[in-house]
Amino acid sequence: MPFIFELKVVPSSGQNKWILDKNGILKCYLKSAPEKGKANKELIQLISKVLKIPQADVTIVSGATDRRKKISITLDITFDQLLEKVGIEQDEVKHQIGLF
Repeated sequence: MPFIFELKVVPSSGQNKWILDKNGILKCYLKSAPEKGKANKELIQLISKVLKIPQADVTIVSGATDRRKKISITLDITFDQLLEKVGIEQDEVKHQIGLF
């Protein structure tokens, strides 16, 4: 069963970086510009590399031309595990959403 999650992309940022914003939304900063599908391609490559899965297992379900996207991955994973894989520590998450 695929895992579907939402994220917001920030294209043309000059860096590859993952953060969880103050509202608990996962954000991915991309180097590529949002033209001719370059940013979407980079996003799929980045997700597949971080999760160590084939690019064919990563699909943009919605938001192909929007900064907010729904991503489907063929991997049995939780959102917390996803955050860990992209380098966001649980202590950081709790701090950002005000749990301590």
